[in-house]
Amino acid sequence: NMAVSPVLLLTDRNLLARKQNARLDKQNDSGWKLFGKVPLRENAQREPKRMQKEYEDKAGRPSRPPSPRQNVRKNLDFEPLSTTALILEDRPANLPAKPAEEAQKHRQQYEEMVVQAKKRELKEAQRRKKQLEERCKVEESIGNAVLTWNNEILPNWETMWCSRKVRDLWWQGIPPSVRGKVWSLAIGNELNITHELFDICLARAKERWRSLSSGGSDVESEDAGFSAADKEASLELIKLDISRTFPNLCIFQQGGPYHDMLHSILGAYTCYRPDVGYVQGMSFIAAVLILNLDTADAFIAFSNLLNKPCQMAFFRVDHGLMLTYFAAFEVFFEENLPKLFAHFKKNNLTPDIYLIDWIFTLYSKSLPLDLACRIWDVFCRDGEEFLFRTALGILKLFEDILTRMDFIHSAQFLTRLPEDLPADEVFAAISAVQMQSRNKKWAQVLAALQKDSREMEKGSPSLRH
Repeated sequence: NMAVSPVLLLTDRNLLARKQNARLDKQNDSGWKLFGKVPLRENAQREPKRMQKEYEDKAGRPSRPPSPRQNVRKNLDFEPLSTTALILEDRPANLPAKPAEEAQKHRQQYEEMVVQAKKRELKEAQRRKKQLEERCKVEESIGNAVLTWNNEILPNWETMWCSRKVRDLWWQGIPPSVRGKVWSLAIGNELNITHELFDICLARAKERWRSLSSGGSDVESEDAGFSAADKEASLELIKLDISRTFPNLCIFQQGGPYHDMLHSILGAYTCYRPDVGYVQGMSFIAAVLILNLDTADAFIAFSNLLNKPCQMAFFRVDHGLMLTYFAAFEVFFEENLPKLFAHFKKNNLTPDIYLIDWIFTLYSKSLPLDLACRIWDVFCRDGEEFLFRTALGILKLFEDILTRMDFIHSAQFLTRLPEDLPADEVFAAISAVQMQSRNKKWAQVLAALQKDSREMEKGSPSLRH
């Protein structure tokens, strides 16, 4: 056996590699020829005319100038490419040409298709344009409103908040970027709660949670009237309610970005007002405030809001006062919607069936969130009266439907309102509600009923309104 020189081996390998590459290139050429194209070589820059000539040679047909119809088609605004390729293009040279009648028929069909497609495209374009114009108009309106609130109203809040101009802007909806600030100012802070007080209540709540989770029985002096079982039940109810608060948003549930904030506010409130504790529905109110305010400011607004007479009556479950509110509501119900009022009376559908959930959550659970925030806007302006005016607006909006329903279907409908309620229609219905009965406004009717209730408790009912 003869030894083979490494140099000869290297030379043979290079020759073999070049032969293989040459075969591959030849195969690639034949592959490209199937499609009537010329493969691009690496490091080979060809002029456009030369490439066109090679293409003509490979395709086996001379170059022809584009037809006038081809030029026209390229200028169409809308052109379904599939129909263009299949109907109007000439058949390949190796196939027989279309008969004149068939070509004319296909051309007419194609033109009809293009006309219909262009009509649809134009209609869709007009719809998109209208939507865009409306969106731009809304955004411009919001931008102008933000400037007005920031530059004119908020710096001069005390003198401007009750002016006609501000009240009109309020009705149109407060821009989200200033909503929290306006709500805080409108709700006020009569309880004089500070950020430091919130920190103290929160620290106490965390200590209570640790004590309950470890099975401790320490009872602080201010909680002496409340058993450990009550506190534990309240804690469990908070956990349960948080998991059911705006579940579609997935931001308040365990692991969500606002879970701890909501838990902190509700826990701190149970320490701030152990006499009230936690009541179902509070989580929705706190959640809406969290979406618009920082945690401490949300706690301040939350505590002051629940301290309002109507909210305190409901959350402390003062049955006598709650019945008075329902009676006042029915006065204006009968005044505004006598036909529906009589229908409800006939079916024994009392206000508590649908009003309790609306009032407890301030509509944040019953209405779409953006609509609920607009309800809150005017509620902060007009107070509790607007909550009942909103209820009458909803009943007015669906009056025709409700008058055809029995007790069960009416109760089901009102406790589960449609999810796609248009805000403009709801507010139009609310604006049509007159909160005046026999020349008496809401506050006067409510005060008269409260006086009447007190007199009845003493056994000497006063004159009915």
